[in-house]
Amino acid sequence: MARTKRSFGEIDKRASGRFRARYTGPDGQRHSAPHTFDTKADAETWLTLRRSEIIREDWTPASTSRMTFGVYAETWLSDRPLKPTTRQHYRSLLDNQILPTFDTVPMKAISPAMVRKWHTSLPADRPTLRAHAYGLLRAVLQTALHDGEITSNPVHIRGAGNAKRVKKIEPASLAELEALVAAMPERYTVMTLLAAWCGLRFGELTELRRKDVDVKAGVIKVRRAVTRVEGEYVVGTPKSDAGIRDVAIPPHLLAAVKSHLADNITGGRDGLLFPAAGDPAKHLAPASLYKVFYRAREAAGRPDLRWHDLRHTGAVLAAQTGATLAELMGRLGHSTPQAALRYQHVAGGRDAQIAAALSALAEGGAK
Repeated sequence: MARTKRSFGEIDKRASGRFRARYTGPDGQRHSAPHTFDTKADAETWLTLRRSEIIREDWTPASTSRMTFGVYAETWLSDRPLKPTTRQHYRSLLDNQILPTFDTVPMKAISPAMVRKWHTSLPADRPTLRAHAYGLLRAVLQTALHDGEITSNPVHIRGAGNAKRVKKIEPASLAELEALVAAMPERYTVMTLLAAWCGLRFGELTELRRKDVDVKAGVIKVRRAVTRVEGEYVVGTPKSDAGIRDVAIPPHLLAAVKSHLADNITGGRDGLLFPAAGDPAKHLAPASLYKVFYRAREAAGRPDLRWHDLRHTGAVLAAQTGATLAELMGRLGHSTPQAALRYQHVAGGRDAQIAAALSALAEGGAK
């Protein structure tokens, strides 16, 4: 952030483009405006008023006492350059899990005991929700600590930011995958194959366009993804920076991909590969896909299989080839090794193959 030094107070330009004003009061404490400002001039006016109060000996630390968590959290959220889905997720967490308890509580009054009581009240049967809400509360108050609004972060419950997976991932076997693809309508066949064999996310698949597929090189160029926010489709970058990647298409899929491009794509180079059924220029809605996917998974004998599990299937298949951790991260678009490492661990049959190879090595050395 850019910081402007002044004879009285200081003004910071936040990443959002808004301005924050702070000053040191007669009490020796740092005080911040209870909100950020649209312009630098507005921030300067606020500081001028505070200085006038001090000169008139009419100053009180009211700005600090009025700084509640709700006010600060709104500024925190508006200041952050977030993806639309992330902003919507944080908004929901604040409105439904955090603000009902902390909205009107002064920042400096939030204690570790209050945080523990709040955390206990969150639904025990939704561990991911609990972890996300805890993580957001901690992040907001960590920023408040850096801003000088509080002297310590009261959010520190060991392990509360981690959530154990409720559903164990069971990747589809090759036979199940074959049956699933056979049961899908023809217009979704290639989409299903790419989800599994290339490990693409739903939002990446539904934003793929003709220009993103290089059939000569056998590569899909993942550059964008689409998300649905409050009923509107928003095209942006993939989930993380690592999501921008080139994914090699397994050679056995190339014929199907070429056929799909030749028979199903309209709109030239910008034509969607997998558009909505009634409008080739409109993005495919998840509900439209799930309607046929649910029937297909029943036919394949895997009623528990989720669409996202196809991505997990592709990751495990890649791990079974002996792909390194870095190779898995690159293919799947992971920014951290933790998820890719999980696929290496669950690659069924690999441990038995490794054991057999060790025995072969031992037998060869004994000769």
